[in-house]
Amino acid sequence: MFPEYRELISELKESNPRFRSLFDKHNALDHEISRLEQPDGSGYCEQVATMKKEKLKLKETLWQMLKEAEAGQA
Repeated sequence: MFPEYRELISELKESNPRFRSLFDKHNALDHEISRLEQPDGSGYCEQVATMKKEKLKLKETLWQMLKEAEAGQA
């Protein structure tokens, strides 16, 4: 996720507990979605759809935090 911000992500994970918590929750959801979904798509269900929506909201929040941190460094 956001390879262009790899260094900034590392910095924020160390210095910002909220960012770290959201980042970890995003990764946990990603792993759980992968576990529930099957390669043939048979594991897709309402629960997975809800988890994907939550993951997207987290990603949007993380993106905003990265952009704000980047602007603060300039």
